[in-house]
Amino acid sequence: QVQLVESGGGLAQAGGSLRLSCVASGRTFGNYAMGWFRQAPGKEREFVAATRWMGGSTSYADSVKGRFTFSRDNAKNTPDLQMNSLKPEDTAVYYCAARFPGVVSASALDYDFWGQGTQVTVSS
Repeated sequence: QVQLVESGGGLAQAGGSLRLSCVASGRTFGNYAMGWFRQAPGKEREFVAATRWMGGSTSYADSVKGRFTFSRDNAKNTPDLQMNSLKPEDTAVYYCAARFPGVVSASALDYDFWGQGTQVTVSS
């Protein structure tokens, strides 16, 4: 059974940082792509960033370019999402998703597996 579990969300002040992690189990994800999406109250789910699970090509939404970046956690062998210079508009539930094959995509429809989400709240 495939399971994606997000962690690292929480409360941060504007200008602060958080690091999101997604641990996957149930199969080998070496040839998968990882995507991060977010959904704020009353809004549709939107693309944040994506990368190949083992590293390589990346894609970021314009709203987070220059602030969010993938950083590899070698202990967990997974790409974490480092979020810097956080803004109140970054407040949302953040979801990790996985798709096969490992081609990055900004479309939620392309992803096969989803985590339960982790709340990120940024105060002004």
